Amino acid sequence: MTGTSHRRRPTASYAGPVSTDLDTLVPSWLTLPDLAERIGSDISRVRGMVRDRDVVGVKRGERTTFQVPEAFLVATETGRETVIPTLRGTVILLGDQGLDDEGILAWLFTVDDELGGTPIDALRAGRRAAVRRVAQAIG
Repeated sequence: MTGTSHRRRPTASYAGPVSTDLDTLVPSWLTLPDLAERIGSDISRVRGMVRDRDVVGVKRGERTTFQVPEAFLVATETGRETVIPTLRGTVILLGDQGLDDEGILAWLFTVDDELGGTPIDALRAGRRAAVRRVAQAIG
């Protein structure tokens, strides 16, 4: 099987003290076409970002479309938007800890006392090391 990637697919959900309703935790969502438009890319590149774990999302809404949290985007120095650069490593770490995509989203958007807010807010503020230290403790 040359050239085939075998990724471990997480199966556990985040069992911490969170609401199971992601709509309660995540204030706003983007469809993949919306994400592509916001970052100035095409839909095939955005689908690749999902495949490569640069972003995670869930199927939701009336038409059960795949969506990602809008909070994954940050402004660049040029004024454009991009996905938080340290998100991918954190997502991979959480997956290695056994969380599925819904669990990863729940963890990222649940207030953590050690971080003094949500992990996603800490990542947006550039506090990657603190977020990953807390993430390693959940396993």
